[in-house]
Amino acid sequence: MNQQHHRNALKGGVFRDVVDSFKRDPNARVVPQGFMRADDGPWDLEDAYEATARSPLARSLKGRHLQMIAIGGAIGAGLFINSGRLLHIAGPASLLIAFAIMGISVFCTTHALGEMAVLFPIAGSFSAYSTRFLDPAWGFAMGWNYALQWLSLIPLEIVAATIAVNYWTDGTPSNAIWITVYLIVLVLFNCLNVKAYGEAEFVLTMVKIIAILGFVIFALVIDLGGGPKREFIGGRYWRDPGAFVNGFKGLCSVITTAALAFEGSELVGLCSAETKYPRQSIPAAVRQTFWRLIFFYLVSLLMVGLIVRHDDPQLLASKVAVGDTSASPFVIAITNAGVGGLDSVMNAVILLACFEVSNSAVYASTRTMAALAEQRQAPAFLSYIDRQGRPMAAIVVALAIGLLSYLGAQSSASQIDVLTWFVAISGLSGIFTWASICLCHIRFRRAWKRQGHSLDELAFRSVVGVAGSWFALVAFIILLALQFWVAVWPIDYGEMSARKRARSFFQGYLAVPIVIGFYVTYKLMYRPQIVRSDNMNLSIGVLKLTLEQIREEERAKASREPWWRIRLPKARVTRVLRSRADTADDAEWDYPYPGTKR
Repeated sequence: MNQQHHRNALKGGVFRDVVDSFKRDPNARVVPQGFMRADDGPWDLEDAYEATARSPLARSLKGRHLQMIAIGGAIGAGLFINSGRLLHIAGPASLLIAFAIMGISVFCTTHALGEMAVLFPIAGSFSAYSTRFLDPAWGFAMGWNYALQWLSLIPLEIVAATIAVNYWTDGTPSNAIWITVYLIVLVLFNCLNVKAYGEAEFVLTMVKIIAILGFVIFALVIDLGGGPKREFIGGRYWRDPGAFVNGFKGLCSVITTAALAFEGSELVGLCSAETKYPRQSIPAAVRQTFWRLIFFYLVSLLMVGLIVRHDDPQLLASKVAVGDTSASPFVIAITNAGVGGLDSVMNAVILLACFEVSNSAVYASTRTMAALAEQRQAPAFLSYIDRQGRPMAAIVVALAIGLLSYLGAQSSASQIDVLTWFVAISGLSGIFTWASICLCHIRFRRAWKRQGHSLDELAFRSVVGVAGSWFALVAFIILLALQFWVAVWPIDYGEMSARKRARSFFQGYLAVPIVIGFYVTYKLMYRPQIVRSDNMNLSIGVLKLTLEQIREEERAKASREPWWRIRLPKARVTRVLRSRADTADDAEWDYPYPGTKR
């Protein structure tokens, strides 16, 4: 009897703990008192800085989580599905050129973001940086632009996942059932704590990486004549039907979609507020993530272009059915090779990829909305953080947006329409985000110099420096101009009615009026001033470590080192650490500011 009572009490205690974990953290004030001041206008910049710097989001993510989140968020339908449409429109050579151009620009952007995120590992990352280094109105526009970019991807990926399921089921049972199952699993995943989310992303991303590596090996074997047909292909398809389609306009038509495929690389910065060791994890993720993405994209797409013709009849479906996995060049390559069963394996990987990207979309959108609420640029209820460090109110809003996926549950035509307009909403959002990151880095470096700091004080410096940020910023501006040209005069402009031309324009350029609308509205309502270099606050939110915290980071780093690496003796490590601090063990190390001995 006593044992039964003990078990019941234990069950009740576990249930009560789970329920209590969703309650608001009583010690967390993400919107502090005095946030609105009568003498400073509608809100105060200094309080906004404090709010994002002192966010109660749980710092549970490790370096491996950070790297996989960034890679996983960028490898999704853009690579596995939409690359087929791009191959058909522009040809294999233009496809590689487009991804290479975007890869170089994103490389410069991620390094600029990494430099700022190591110094300021705050909630909201780049939207908060726009508020701090540019203009609060632009920060508001960029925050909601980024939130909408990921919110629109949630129903987009859910509908794409149902299409992947239809590869096996032919629409039976109803798509609404699969959407419901998908949403339930998504809810369960986002009820986990941040560390569990990181582990889930790690596993799902590893599955995608293994699948891409396997496909590259498979494609190489097929290209060299090792497949069931024993046919040597080599570079035949680059000569006939050719490497380029539709000339320069074909390249311009696909380069923005190539940009969409890289979206998610900036998640490294967004995760900085929930990273356990940002000083070590963020630089490692920035250095490694980009090169891995370049390998996965360029090598896999090179192999796709070698074994799939750009005029393959199966690719024609991708002109109409955006998101159709049967038009995935990866699936087509396996089908054409005559290898039975592997097409279903690749389709399963695409299904997992859709889920992983939608999970990343919930993560990115909710953290951005919570950070906006902390700066009073969004409704205050979105700043609700529970005792496990989860922004639960924002998560509920994001999952509610996922219900829009039911709009695409009726027929293939409705699926196509829903997918097309969700792609339109997120279309150029990533380019605006990346351009803002580069401009923030340029302005930050200017303020850093004018306020008497040197580059030696930075914990992590961009490899390409300010020049790289200028290059990427100019590239993104040119890209926006080229996209406007393509949106107004598309490839088949002469065959389109006025209604279709208008529809094509908004599908390709919808993000621009949305961003301008957010910026102008906020500017007219609150009239915030552009932040000058001399007035930028470079102290609030800066990474501060005690000597014991430095020791803990060094121990964690040493535990991850391979056995063959030579490690410093313990006494030597202590001397190195002490050489970085001004005084004794309890001294606060204001890394990376002057006075710190290096």
